Amino acid sequence: MKTTFGEYIRKLRLENNLTLTQLAAKLNLDSANLSKIENDKREFDKKRIPLLSEIFQLEIEEVMNEYVSDQIGKSIYEYNCSKKLLKVAEEKAEYRRTIKEKTL
Repeated sequence: MKTTFGEYIRKLRLENNLTLTQLAAKLNLDSANLSKIENDKREFDKKRIPLLSEIFQLEIEEVMNEYVSDQIGKSIYEYNCSKKLLKVAEEKAEYRRTIKEKTL
């Protein structure tokens, strides 16, 4: 999805007809902090992903994929990474998976 994680949360909130205040209360946040998250001025706390998934009745994996892909995308943007670097990073991630599988 071509959105930031904050935009993703706003989209879910609006699709479910929740106000900022209503969703903030469900997430145990104040509405000012949720507004900053939706506007990408503050990071969403990863520990709240299970709660966010529950509120919107989504699989945790789906929400986590949105969160992690946004974190990676942000790093790629901030470090001005090349496509070659991304290929190397993908290879290293796969290497780490094989190491983990060998230890199991």
